[in-house]
Amino acid sequence: MNNKMKTALTVCMALLCSVGSAQNRQVNPEAKQFRYSTTIEKERPELNEATKACIAAYRRDPSAENYAALQRQVEANYDAVIARKQAKLEELRRTAGDQSKVDEMQEIVNEVIAEREHRIAQTMARFTDPRMRPGARESRDGFLPVLGAATPVDIAYAPVTNAEYAAFDENFSYPSGEDSFPVVNVSVGDALRYCAWLSARDGKKYRLPTEDEWELAAGHMPKDADFNCGLGKGLTPVSAFSQTKGASGGIDFWGNCWEWTFTSRADGTIAVKGGAWDSPRMSCRTEHRSESRSAGGSYPNVGFRVVREVVGQ
Repeated sequence: MNNKMKTALTVCMALLCSVGSAQNRQVNPEAKQFRYSTTIEKERPELNEATKACIAAYRRDPSAENYAALQRQVEANYDAVIARKQAKLEELRRTAGDQSKVDEMQEIVNEVIAEREHRIAQTMARFTDPRMRPGARESRDGFLPVLGAATPVDIAYAPVTNAEYAAFDENFSYPSGEDSFPVVNVSVGDALRYCAWLSARDGKKYRLPTEDEWELAAGHMPKDADFNCGLGKGLTPVSAFSQTKGASGGIDFWGNCWEWTFTSRADGTIAVKGGAWDSPRMSCRTEHRSESRSAGGSYPNVGFRVVREVVGQ
């Protein structure tokens, strides 16, 4: 084999390896839209050592000085995120063949800049929460702590399923084989009645999450997160994409079905979060706050999950 053939073979093998590794990372084609980017976000990036050191220092000594040091680090981390997204925007302006991708990234850049103070405050609340400890993201009884929430709450690992809802409402029916699908076509009132039933059964207080609690539990939706949206195939079991976890460690926060919250919009509708199987990927983002539904309505792509208030904290 001559040198030119060797070189061509080497290039081909490198390209095949690159494409293969990208294709193995996700199932959802929409999740691959930036698969060749050098600035792609990882599904759940590890905290850098500087941030870990600041958190550890604050936990040893929750002084104003250590709090300020942690906040400076959080601000630096966030500003680095802004810089990466701005770099992604510039890359897309040069290379994207579809203007819609540029427009989407511009919307995200505008959003992260406008939301800077709010998101830094959420991160600080999460990092300084006394329940933040190793293993906090591991479900033991089906619930996980929502770090940073103003009222200490645990959130359900997954949305309420058909089988779980049927235990509450004996007149409720659903297609055979869909026990583990999220329950949909339930109104806010239905969800609240389920919470009341669960509270009476367990002797603990269950309710719908507020929008802020839901966002803290879900955390930021990374670009390479894989979930059920835009595929046109309908609902899937809540565990179908269990490899994709929210900040709390819960699953199915994004896609599959919208989730009711207990937060009202200015027009009297109720905020829903997370997107659904028939939603554009952009609408599934945690930070997307323009979606709501009538409180009295029930919808084929809206379900819910519950939170449990923590006593004694």
